[in-house]
Amino acid sequence: MNTTDQLSRGVTPGRPPRSAPMRDVVAALSAAQKTSKGAPAYSRFVNRPAGRVLAAIAYRAGATPNGVTAVSALFSFTGIALLALVRPTWWSGVLVAVCLVVGYAFDAADGQLARLRGGGSAAGEWLDHMVDALKISTLHLAVLVGLFRFTELADAWMLVPIGFAVVAAVMFFGMMLNDSLRRQFTARTGIAVERGGTSGLRSLLVIPTDYGLLCVIFVLWGAPSVFFPVYAVVFACNAGFLALAAVKWFRDMGALDKGPR
Repeated sequence: MNTTDQLSRGVTPGRPPRSAPMRDVVAALSAAQKTSKGAPAYSRFVNRPAGRVLAAIAYRAGATPNGVTAVSALFSFTGIALLALVRPTWWSGVLVAVCLVVGYAFDAADGQLARLRGGGSAAGEWLDHMVDALKISTLHLAVLVGLFRFTELADAWMLVPIGFAVVAAVMFFGMMLNDSLRRQFTARTGIAVERGGTSGLRSLLVIPTDYGLLCVIFVLWGAPSVFFPVYAVVFACNAGFLALAAVKWFRDMGALDKGPR
């Protein structure tokens, strides 16, 4: 289909028609990816490809990015509710992990679908980030509730999900604030701000901070004496990463202050 035909059918040039084969839609999505800089291994090599397939299915079905965000929220908050309401068993742990993993894949799909459709909206970005912020906080609070209601572990373990909720919320806010300040700098100066590297090794090194890895470890939820030590290690890695990253982020923002005005 040439550009004239695309316009006559209401199709944006470079965007396949909804009736296009899946492989063509997936190829178009691959060309519309956001940068992978700074992305941990699971998000980069597993979640984004999975989200690409879901975005292609949603595109061919005529779904909107906000609709995909709603599906992501449905899966994610179902998994979170199970943590607080259902006694840990092997099947509940698997179900929680599946819900969280699928919800995360749809979270990757909504942005990819928006880019394929020609760009997201301010309202769509707001909705996506609000869902993410709520999910990140309530996940660890649900772990706290489940720990209190259903296990006989020492009370000291309750400090782990409380700390994880704080670290996760601060890290999310810091990343969003960094992106916002970088965009403001670029809009003011016309100078694009480079981010961190994209090497596979770096992606592997930061995988403890990957939300996807956190989703997967809930398969251990049915064995609290196993789950909580693993969860605590992941928390410690995230807390350490945030402490180091906060120093770097502050220096990066200081460098923007010294740039052209």
